[in-house]
Amino acid sequence: MPPLLPRLLAALAVLVFLFLPLQPLLAAGVDDYPAEAPQQRLIDPASLFSRSTAKELEHRLEDFEAGHVQAHLITVDRLDYGLELESLGAQMEERWSQANPGRDSNLLLLIDAQTNTASVVASPDLLMQLPQDLLISTADTTMGIPMRMGSRYRQASLDALNRLEVVLNGADDPGPPEQQVQVEIVTNIPTQAETAAGSGFTWVVVLLVVGTIVPMLTWWVFSR
Repeated sequence: MPPLLPRLLAALAVLVFLFLPLQPLLAAGVDDYPAEAPQQRLIDPASLFSRSTAKELEHRLEDFEAGHVQAHLITVDRLDYGLELESLGAQMEERWSQANPGRDSNLLLLIDAQTNTASVVASPDLLMQLPQDLLISTADTTMGIPMRMGSRYRQASLDALNRLEVVLNGADDPGPPEQQVQVEIVTNIPTQAETAAGSGFTWVVVLLVVGTIVPMLTWWVFSR
């Protein structure tokens, strides 16, 4: 009689391999981004923006050149383990400043697509105009709220740039834009995420059943 346990273990091993997360292989660190500030203002490896929105943001970021500020918007698909978004921005700003010592000040807006969080990092010489409290507030509220309320990356980016530009031009901080309160409508219709989760669970069950029954049927047929 063919041993059944090794067959079951082999089937389970295949299932585990199929469902192992591959995202850590794509984790990003500072070395995955340009060694010096690129001419392109939007760096979007996470593909958060459509082509039209990317073009709009490019023009909006270029507007900061009038104030001798090199503004960049950077998206991250998945951070390296243990690396925080603010640390990535600080490392990137330091690297770019060292690569071009006499260049304009850097202003970096970063978006983590996995957690829907943001960070704003500025060159040390900009902190007199853009205090750290303002940068944190811009990341946490001006950018964070629209992203958490529906992944509205375009709105989050434009609102943040507008707020920072106002302060750079010498006006008072307007604060984060007012957010409309969304009333959640109770419905029995599953969301896209719930549907995807249900489908994934169904496939796991099907594969487990197949991985269990097929070896048993094979043993039964060949043992007759």
